[in-house]
Amino acid sequence: MLTTDEYRRYNRQMLMPEFGLQGQEKLKNAKVLVIGCGGLGSPILLYLTAAGIGTLGIVENDKVDISNLQRQILFSSLSVGYGKISETAKRLNELNPLVKINQYPSHFCAENALEIIKDYDIVIDGTDNFPTRYLVNDACVLLNKPFVYGAIHRFEGQVAVFNYKNSTTYRDLFPSPPPPEQAPNCAEAGVLGVLPGIIGSMQALEAIKIITDIGEPLAGKLLVLDTLSMQSRIIKIPKMPDTPKITHLIDYEAFCGLKSNIEISFELLKTHANYQLIDVREPQEYAVKNLGGELMPLSEIEKHLPKISRDKTVVVHCQSGIRSLKAIKILQEKYGFDNLLNLTGGINAILDK
Repeated sequence: MLTTDEYRRYNRQMLMPEFGLQGQEKLKNAKVLVIGCGGLGSPILLYLTAAGIGTLGIVENDKVDISNLQRQILFSSLSVGYGKISETAKRLNELNPLVKINQYPSHFCAENALEIIKDYDIVIDGTDNFPTRYLVNDACVLLNKPFVYGAIHRFEGQVAVFNYKNSTTYRDLFPSPPPPEQAPNCAEAGVLGVLPGIIGSMQALEAIKIITDIGEPLAGKLLVLDTLSMQSRIIKIPKMPDTPKITHLIDYEAFCGLKSNIEISFELLKTHANYQLIDVREPQEYAVKNLGGELMPLSEIEKHLPKISRDKTVVVHCQSGIRSLKAIKILQEKYGFDNLLNLTGGINAILDK
C-alpha cells in the first residue's frame, strides 16, 4: 500500500495506465543493488531514488576527486575529498527520504560479492573495469539475479540485461577478457561527460522495466550508442555453447591479466634505492599530478629509447597501470628490455591509500 505522500510524489508515473498503482507498488517492494556511484552510478541512483525504489544498496569505497565532477552528478565541489558513499547517501536522502539506503563502503570482491548480492532482486553494474564485470556476472549467475550492464568509452556507450529469465550472460558476450592494454578505463581513455548520464539513465530504465514487468528489457541484446552521430543499433547476443559453467568465484584480476611477475607495489617501490621511474601519461596529465618520474608518453615511447636504462631497474607507471603495461610490452617485445616493472594500479592506487 502507498501512503498519501507516496501518491503525491509518484503521481506522474502512476497516471500511465501501463504503469499505474501496481507498478508503483512493485517499485516500493523492490531491492536494487548498484555497484559504484561514479559516472554511471550517479544517474542510476538518482533516477531509481526519484522513481521510488523501496531499497537501494550501494557498493563504493572511493573518495570524491575534482576530476569526477565533470560527469559524476551526485557530487558538488563541496564533496571533494569526502567518501563517495556517504556523500551519495546524503544526496539521495535529500532527494527522497522514503527510500531505504544500504551502504557497503568496501571494495567489491570475490570474498564479499555473494553475501552483498544475495538479498537484492536486481544488480546494476556502474563500474568501468573488466574484473568487476566478470565478478558481477558470475555472482549473479550463482544466485540467479538479473544483471543490468552498462559501459562507456569516449563517445560510445553500451547497455544490456544479462541472466534474466534464462537469457544470455556477460560471458556469452565476452567469453574471455581483452588484453589489459586494450581495455582502458575512463581515467585512461577519457569520456564525454554527458555520456554516462545517457547510459546510466538507460540502465535505470531497464531495471524499472524488469521490476514492473513493462516493455521489453534488453535481455539477450546489446544496445550500442554512438553519441557523435546519435546512431544506435541493437545486436543480438547468442548463447555460446562452450561457455563454462559457473560453480564458484575466482581471482578476477588474474583472470583479466592484471597480475603478472612484472608488477611492483608502491610500498615495495619505496624500499628500492636505485631505479629509473618513467611516466607514460600525456603532458597534460603529468602537469596536474606526477610522481617526479621522467615523462615519456606512450604515444611516443619509442622516441625515448636512448633515455631508458638497461643497467638498472626501470619502473613504468601511468594513471591506473594499463598504459604502462602496454609500454612495457612494446619495449620487451620490440627492443628486448628485461629490466622493466609495472607500478601496480598506477597513480590511482597511490591516491587510494
